[in-house]
Amino acid sequence: MESYGVSEGAEGLLAWSWAEERLVAAHNYWVAASGPVATPVWGLWRDGAFVFSTGGRSRKARALARDPHVVVHLESGDEVVIVEGVAERIEPAAELLADYGAKYGVFGSDGLWFAVRPQRALAWQEATFPTSTTRFDF
Repeated sequence: MESYGVSEGAEGLLAWSWAEERLVAAHNYWVAASGPVATPVWGLWRDGAFVFSTGGRSRKARALARDPHVVVHLESGDEVVIVEGVAERIEPAAELLADYGAKYGVFGSDGLWFAVRPQRALAWQEATFPTSTTRFDF
């Protein structure tokens, strides 16, 4: 991101824990799959992955069946976290459903469930951009 004036040094970079705090606390997440499809979803950040569900016949499910590579980001343009990864089908454990219900007030066990483990993530704060622009490779 040299054209934005991003420093090559470590000064001002964000810690992964800063990004994870925002991923845990977020209410809405945006998932962009091929197609093009970008939709807001509810989800959880748990055990180092973003977990969400979608209807089995939804446009998002069809796009993920064609190409599971996705980008997940938060709503905020002030505190940005963008996660790139591959959506893998999972079976939701009872604990996951309970956590989902506690966060959103519904269980949402219908549909297909996916986990996205980050391969790369980007994060920055608008107030300190470009100094805080940080890339995480996993």
